[in-house]
Amino acid sequence: MGAARPRGVTVIDLHAHVVLESVLGAAGPLGPELDDGDPATGRPPCFRVGDYTLVGVRYRGTPFMDLDARLAAMDAAGIGLQVLSPNPLTLFARAEPDWADAFCRRHNDELAALVARAPDRLRGFAQVPMQDPVRAVAELRRAVTELGLVAPYLATDLGRPLDDPAFDPFWSCCVDLDVPVLFHPVPDGVDGPRRDERLARFDADLWLGFLHEESLAVATLVLGGVLDRFPTLDVCMSHGGGATSWLAERMEHAARTRPWSPPELAAEGAVRDRLRHLWWDAHVGGPLALAALVAAFGADRIVAGTNLAGWDEDTDPAHGDAVRAATLDANARRLLRLDR
Repeated sequence: MGAARPRGVTVIDLHAHVVLESVLGAAGPLGPELDDGDPATGRPPCFRVGDYTLVGVRYRGTPFMDLDARLAAMDAAGIGLQVLSPNPLTLFARAEPDWADAFCRRHNDELAALVARAPDRLRGFAQVPMQDPVRAVAELRRAVTELGLVAPYLATDLGRPLDDPAFDPFWSCCVDLDVPVLFHPVPDGVDGPRRDERLARFDADLWLGFLHEESLAVATLVLGGVLDRFPTLDVCMSHGGGATSWLAERMEHAARTRPWSPPELAAEGAVRDRLRHLWWDAHVGGPLALAALVAAFGADRIVAGTNLAGWDEDTDPAHGDAVRAATLDANARRLLRLDR
């Protein structure tokens, strides 16, 4: 996907997942397990997490697991720096807290070791056990201050609403550490029951389900008051926040007219102002969706993402626009505090 990037233009890529060989099997009954498939017989590669199996995405021998392949792909795509994030399938937001805590610590240790092999090209996002906010705060502090990871990377569904007061100490910790928080959906049914069997068809949980999750996460953070309680918290949502750019006007109308809305959100432009405080991943599928995102929220809080080697890889989030590529790069530097 995407046109060739203009020669000499580089970007920072914030949507780049990694699969670590050393954490396979580290989540007990949830796995994860990797089957490379068999080209001779036509058996596709499979990645199992709990009762969920992703079919047809190859991990071994690709940038997901091979550092040299990743660096070569980054060079070819003009990616100067890439921030590696956990595979969304293994975020384990609904797993037993003990399993989740142990997996997060191991994943963070191993990711930090990988980043250390190419520190001028890579950074890493931390995984934290949000089902236990106290442990999540402790692991975030360790990951940032001891391991050098740059920010937490969270599922959009944490088992309770994102505006639940139980998470407030975690948001406060992010503000205290001066790190952003990034969100990415998990396919339906990975570490809990599938909520809508219709999403099992057409791989819809990977695109339609993600859109729903991201849109709902944005609405909860805005309408649930998280951004008002933590006005300096920087939040970045994957895939442009799902359908948020199309729903922003309806969200604002709901906040102005529905009885549940608090006074601070009922004022004209209140929701719009809060949405413009968020950050957005430009990995949205194509130039029309990106144009809608820019039209809705401006270009100064959109950052580049590629999903390198993924099923929907797009190695040119700027779609051939050198000025936009430079803007995406500058935005990422601000979001990640790279120039401080």
